[in-house]
Amino acid sequence: MSLSPEPLNFALVGCGAIAPTQAQALSELPALARLTHCVDLDPARAAAFAAKFPTTVASWDEVLANPRIHAIALCVPASLHARLGAAALRAGKHVIIEKPMEVSVAACTELITAQKASGRQLAIICQHRFDPASRTIHALLQKQALGRLIAADVRVAWYRTQEYYDSEPGRGTWAMCGGGCLMTQGIHTLDLLLWFCGPVHEVYARAVTVAHERIEVEDLVCATLSFANGALGNLFVSTATYPGFPARLSLHGTEGSLVLEGDELHVLALKGQPVVKGPPATSDACQVATGGTRLATEQATAGAGETNKKWGSAHREQFADFIAAIQDNRPPLVDGEAGRAAVALIQAIYQSSRSGLPVRL
Repeated sequence: MSLSPEPLNFALVGCGAIAPTQAQALSELPALARLTHCVDLDPARAAAFAAKFPTTVASWDEVLANPRIHAIALCVPASLHARLGAAALRAGKHVIIEKPMEVSVAACTELITAQKASGRQLAIICQHRFDPASRTIHALLQKQALGRLIAADVRVAWYRTQEYYDSEPGRGTWAMCGGGCLMTQGIHTLDLLLWFCGPVHEVYARAVTVAHERIEVEDLVCATLSFANGALGNLFVSTATYPGFPARLSLHGTEGSLVLEGDELHVLALKGQPVVKGPPATSDACQVATGGTRLATEQATAGAGETNKKWGSAHREQFADFIAAIQDNRPPLVDGEAGRAAVALIQAIYQSSRSGLPVRL
């Protein structure tokens, strides 16, 4: 009888706002992972984090040199991802990075190059791919349940106060963030859009700052997209739409349509089938998509139909996928190529806005 592998030891670098979510996700995978170390430039913040999530406070150099640390979770500003991530990969660590992957396509490529040379795994946090509704939609599309995809519509109408942008030095700057509402908030839904619909061929966009002061980046983006498969798309992303609304993604095909709102599948309409509406539709959609059987992967149906899915559960599922990728020596679901594709599309949207012309990818 083969023995189960020992849990992987993780170090978390950057003890800011997202760090507790990642720490909690790892704590819910005790057979797979242990969070053993944390790193932050602010000693007080590192100490407070270590008190809440018992870990050893260490320096960056100590983490890189410690052979007992197998993987690093980077929760630092996006502009530091390539430098720190590449150093960790060269030191023999597996690396999982908060979105966005980096602030430029070139920096993303630097990370991918380092990953390939290291033989270690690299993943980008895009946890909404692991929501039950998202997995159901992907299964529907793989089975061509909507027929030929013809249109997609994305609405990320969120709201951020001026205090949000003023609360952290560098927030709202190109140098630290690489963009505004699209790069920082909309990238989650944009990643789903690419996962569902495939690559974008051409974009035509306008990005503006309409409601916030003392920021360099946009708080409103509108774009039209032409996908490589021939479908067309609309994209609206903002942090200026008071009071804020759930993100919404609609897909339309020749044989049906669906609407993802928040993290739930709200509408599924397939030719010849009853229209399914409301958050519990995920479980019903599984039945429709698979002819009355459950989806093939456990992750795709775990929690299907839940309307009060706990924040962080999708992060936990992504960490589980990352660890499985390490153990099985296969790419994680959201690898460096996927992370770079999202950044490349965002950069093309910004380029179109600056030039006033369509941009081909």
